[in-house]
Amino acid sequence: MLARALLSGPALVLMLAVACGGAGDELILATTTSTQDSGLLDVLVPLFEERTGYAVKTIAVGSGAALRLGEEGEADVILAHSPDAEEEFMAAGHGANRRLVMHNDFVIVGPAGDPAGIRGLDDAAEAFRRIAAAGAAFLSRGDESGTHTKELKIWGSAGVNPSGRWYQETGTGMGPTLLVADEKGGYALSDRGTYLAQRDNLVLEVLVEGDPALFNVYHVMQVNPAKSRRINADAAAAFVQFITSDDVQKVIRDFGADKYGRPLFVPDAYLESTPGARPAP
Repeated sequence: MLARALLSGPALVLMLAVACGGAGDELILATTTSTQDSGLLDVLVPLFEERTGYAVKTIAVGSGAALRLGEEGEADVILAHSPDAEEEFMAAGHGANRRLVMHNDFVIVGPAGDPAGIRGLDDAAEAFRRIAAAGAAFLSRGDESGTHTKELKIWGSAGVNPSGRWYQETGTGMGPTLLVADEKGGYALSDRGTYLAQRDNLVLEVLVEGDPALFNVYHVMQVNPAKSRRINADAAAAFVQFITSDDVQKVIRDFGADKYGRPLFVPDAYLESTPGARPAP
């Protein structure tokens, strides 16, 4: 069985995630690393376990790996932030339900010296163009996560095919990637929540923010129980109901405000009952 905090990388997680679909009083949650690195799961998972009696086993990987676990019937429910991939997941019949949960934003971080001269820009694509032109070190997660997918979209908008010694892939989650970028004095794209949670361990600074292209939205999805007899559909449905409930959305709304001076996420579940409403960047 998987340990609760198995976080040694997507490949290892996928290799070890065998024969462990949720059953009985167990829920397998596959989720992006940002929900764990930010500390949000440390609050939500114990609360869910206390309220429902289900024991949660968390697999924190990139969104792409989390969705693959769902496709293979090795998870009961998924919390991810890769909308295009999520829509493909649902269209292919892998998911039985998809609900809006919350959003925050991405930021471009880098060294105080800012060799690429991107500080203060509100155009992420222009910032990436300058980083490439300067040949400044850029650390990519390179793991098919929601963050990696967003990064590749920005490179596309910038008209840059990132390659060369300056562009380095870590193949790890957001927290470890920030630490590598910090050590190398490089740039990186990060979700704001993970950056704030790791800030005390970093000298990297937020240099670019506020571009609507940096919007970062999270959805929760039940895995289609037809994928495997081991899938715990009842537990998955309970988690979806839990994380989109009014009181838990208030927990999300307040999370991090006392420690970081601002909440790390903005709750959005209520918007699904508001015709035409969408989360605002």
